[in-house]
Parts: sequence; structure tokens; C-alpha cells
Amino acid sequence: MDKLYMMVAIANRTAAPRFRKLFTDHNVSAILGTLGAGTAASETLYYLGLEKTEKIVLFSIVTGETWRDIRRELQLQLNIDFPGVGIAFTIPLSSVGGKKALNYLTAGQNFSVAEESVMKETKHELLIVIANQGYSNLVMDAARKAKAGGGTVLHAKGNGSVGAQQFLGVTLAEEKDLILIVVRTEMKNQIMRSIMENAGLESKAHSVIFSLPVTATAGLRLMELPTEDSVEDSTSENVED
Repeated sequence: MDKLYMMVAIANRTAAPRFRKLFTDHNVSAILGTLGAGTAASETLYYLGLEKTEKIVLFSIVTGETWRDIRRELQLQLNIDFPGVGIAFTIPLSSVGGKKALNYLTAGQNFSVAEESVMKETKHELLIVIANQGYSNLVMDAARKAKAGGGTVLHAKGNGSVGAQQFLGVTLAEEKDLILIVVRTEMKNQIMRSIMENAGLESKAHSVIFSLPVTATAGLRLMELPTEDSVEDSTSENVED
């Protein structure tokens, strides 16, 4: 069975149409784009093929098979291995929030559902929520109901295939909020469920959610401490005993 990945492509803004066309030609149904700029030293930028010009960062979900095909075409058609073209890479997904979201993200790609992948000794996961612009508060309120902490909101422009739009009746071809939330692994399922139930595809937010494994963190010590609720729960259990 195939695996799912988040594919990230970074290119000069002028090259964005060629990247998008290549992705849609391989039935990549959900593509989000946001602007960026290179900040590395000039010699590093030259080595990576990322001169100091405005960049487009494209996010999409692909299967392993699709990524292999796209990588080959990036090399043959777009000459991505040459300086100045851009870079592309993938990050493995650990879970997707619901069958509808899974079908939407993989529409047009050959994919058979596998068991949820979990990296050993991964204490945190990154939840990525794609929502209609202006509904990030609804998403975060749903996440906090399940004891999530804060999140970060990015604004992006969506490109969705016609097939995926017809499948769910929603489209990514509009302004979107991309919400990033780092959570403890053992809390991931309940937080994802809360977002799906309160800000999911059936709500005005039309949220799609998936998670990525986080192998290391810094600055998240408070997330390791017990909350007041968990302290109260453990105390009551001791009293009952």
C-alpha cells in the first residue's frame, strides 16, 4: 500500500504556473500557494538555485507513486537540478482527518488506505488545517476545546482540480487560511476530532486537516506539563481509590 506525503515546492514566482501545471497534470487535486523570499547568503542561494527574488511556496498532498512521477518530470521538464529553478521535497503524513478529506486530498491519484503511520518515540505532531479565509478563530476554538495550545495562521491561495471540487462541492481555488498547531502525540486524535466536528467540511470553515510527525522541538516545555484539568482528574482518581 502507498503512503501519503506533503509535497513542498519552492520556486521563483515566474515559474509558479509551470509547477502548478505539472502538478495538476499528475492529478494533484489540492495545491496551496503562499509568497516567500529567500534569506540565505548569496552563495548558498546560488547553490540551492534560490536567488534573492520573490518566491512561491506550493503545498500539496501526494502519494509515493505520484511523487516519483513528479520528481522525474521536475528533472526532465523543468530542469529542477539546475541553479535558479527551485527545489521540491516531501514530508510523510501520519494521519488525515476523515475519509472525505482523504478522498479530496488524493482525488485522481491511485491510493489504497493503509494503517495510520506512527514514528517511534515521536512526542509531538504538527496539525495542518486548511480552512476558508477568516475562519481561523473557529478552527482554534475547536482545537482549544480539546486542550490544544496556540497556533500559527498563514494566508494562502488555493488551486483545486475540477474533479475534487465536484466530489465534495468545495473548492481550494480561493483565499485560504493555513493553520499550524503543534500538539502532543497522545492528544492528536481528540484535537483533530474536535476540529472535524466543530470546524470541518460541514461547517462554514470547510476545514481539511492532516498531521505530520515532529521529531524534535524547542520551546514547548509547557506542553509537557500537566494541565489543571489533568491534575484534577488524577487527584479525583486517587480519592476514589
